Amino acid sequence: MNLSLSSETFVNNQHQNSAQISLRHVSKVFPGRKGFLNNITGQATSDYVALEDINLDIEHNTFVCIIGPSGCGKSTLLNIIGGLSSASSGSVTMNGQAIEQPGPDRGMVFQNYALMPWMTVEGNIRFAVETVYPKLSAIERKRVVKEHIQLVGLTGAESKRPHEISGGMKQRVGIARALAINPQILLMDEPFGALDALTRGFLQDEIERIWEQERKTAIMITHSIEEALLLSDRIIMMTKGPAAKIDEILDVPFPRPRDRIQVEKHPAYLGLKQEMEDHLYRETRAVEEARLGN
Repeated sequence: MNLSLSSETFVNNQHQNSAQISLRHVSKVFPGRKGFLNNITGQATSDYVALEDINLDIEHNTFVCIIGPSGCGKSTLLNIIGGLSSASSGSVTMNGQAIEQPGPDRGMVFQNYALMPWMTVEGNIRFAVETVYPKLSAIERKRVVKEHIQLVGLTGAESKRPHEISGGMKQRVGIARALAINPQILLMDEPFGALDALTRGFLQDEIERIWEQERKTAIMITHSIEEALLLSDRIIMMTKGPAAKIDEILDVPFPRPRDRIQVEKHPAYLGLKQEMEDHLYRETRAVEEARLGN
């Protein structure tokens, strides 16, 4: 059974008023970067088109993963949604309002943790809460911080600083910090990319548990097919860059809450995995062939 849809069909089939995030004809151009051959005009240009004509709707309380070959603009797309970068053309809206800058309605989790090294675990989370909610009482602030430390399983490590904890624990702090400001959307840029396989698998299960408890809209970049299939409601598959586009959007039918063993036994699992592998192989090979051609 083929569960994939073209991005255009997917967008057209959605009720726009139900979408939390909407992107229409979004492109991103970095001027003056390494030249390439424009796919449309065939002319050489000094501009670098990272993304071209992205159309996407993301509904409330869904978990979406973005995959694609290296350099396809995944992080650029996430940064545009997060307000850390602006689109060169097209529109990006959240709940019908244009996204023009970062805001506390979008929490970010980065691959490199981005923790304050001089602050403790508790201090890093408390700093985020104080910044977003400066009028919150000390008692309420303490409660929020404590709840989120418990949520990510860091009770007992509150007074430790980043250099005293493992990479997996650092990423837990990053997740707790992002969730403590109560964002509507959680954005994650390869949050487990720097972790060993065992820690990564453990944190995947933790993200699944936390997401079931919190039910935030989540958008995550990953290179892992298995990770995307375990966590996602939908998987956005990007073409190679430059001028990367959305190639397909896969609808993931596995029931929730999820268990990785049951997910792997689902009748649709192997078909979806094969489709993703074929896509990544095809797009990555095209990247390599383009390099050799140059």
